[in-house]
Amino acid sequence: MENNHKVEHSQLTLMKSKRFLPFFSTQFLGAFNDNIFKNTLMLLIAFTATQSIGLDTNTVMNLAAGLFILPFFLFSAIAGQLADKYEKSSIIRKVKFAEIIIMCLAAVCFITESYSLLLLLLFVMGTQSTFFGPVKYAILPQHLRDDELVGGNALVEMGTFIAILLGTIGAGLLMGGDNTQIVTAIVVVITAIAGYMVSRSIPEAAPSDPDMKLDFNIFKTTIQVLKYAREDRSVYLSIMAISWFWFLGAAYLTQFPNFAKNILQGDSSVVTLLLALFSIGIGVGSMLCERLSGHKVEIGIVPIGSLGLTIFGIDLYSSVPVYEVVQPLNWLAFLDREGSIRVLIDLVGIGMFGGMFIVPLYAYIQKNAKPERIAQIIAANNIMNALF
Repeated sequence: MENNHKVEHSQLTLMKSKRFLPFFSTQFLGAFNDNIFKNTLMLLIAFTATQSIGLDTNTVMNLAAGLFILPFFLFSAIAGQLADKYEKSSIIRKVKFAEIIIMCLAAVCFITESYSLLLLLLFVMGTQSTFFGPVKYAILPQHLRDDELVGGNALVEMGTFIAILLGTIGAGLLMGGDNTQIVTAIVVVITAIAGYMVSRSIPEAAPSDPDMKLDFNIFKTTIQVLKYAREDRSVYLSIMAISWFWFLGAAYLTQFPNFAKNILQGDSSVVTLLLALFSIGIGVGSMLCERLSGHKVEIGIVPIGSLGLTIFGIDLYSSVPVYEVVQPLNWLAFLDREGSIRVLIDLVGIGMFGGMFIVPLYAYIQKNAKPERIAQIIAANNIMNALF
């Protein structure tokens, strides 16, 4: 009976399980809040706040991106140590409670239009995300069976990209409405509170190495976790492959606005369309992984994902239409233009094969990393992802 159950279960059944649903909801709300906060702040800076900061828009945008990513370099190793030494659900609750405090401060800054302080809070929010990262992936193998790992990771990746999409769309809607700062302040605080309340239902996950001695020397611990990651060649190569994917994914995502505006002659709704289809593709590809792998951690799917990324990437390059410069088109008008559907199919394909590429790699690391160091291995992965 047990074997039959393992073959027949679907990853969607995890969404009914207390072992998984509270964790999934917590990380989904966190990713959504990150993106509502970041994107609304970016839009406010781009359109209204540059003068108050005293820097040009491009400088501020690059500064903001750097401030959010910097904590992943500085604090990932310490975050990994904490996640291995202490009970994981309690760490998640503390991190989510910190998010409430951060978002209450952000709410005050939004209402008072203190954009310089909001940039500082972007660094603090990045730090909060840094401490959530290792425990986010290290807790899954403790709550899920081996035959559920691929499905669980698929749901996490799908949820993350849908949260990014909804956060991006939400930021655009907030900018288009009245009282943007006040409404944003309310949304980010309510979302943070909801994330903390849901996190209280995450089951306990025993510490991996409770006797570990913590070392708060940032540089020493960073070098140490990277050494741990290199001890198992297969795990290290998986980390490098994931980092390569985030390098590629970031290249696509950051180019969507310029691609839509300058090449496709579209307005902001076309940017949203590109992001939506890319995210849906990743969701579909992630969900296909469990079926393709036969509920096992199967690294053989990864080359298929890589091949698909290459083919659809090349086709996107060769299919980009050349349009005469016209008034920016909305997404409906864009769909009527010759060549638009092929571009969109390519983006869905890139997303879908990207999901098939990355999900088995995360599951492989979780299954094969040394149990007493799993969070530190994930921390090494986060450091390399941020670098790429």
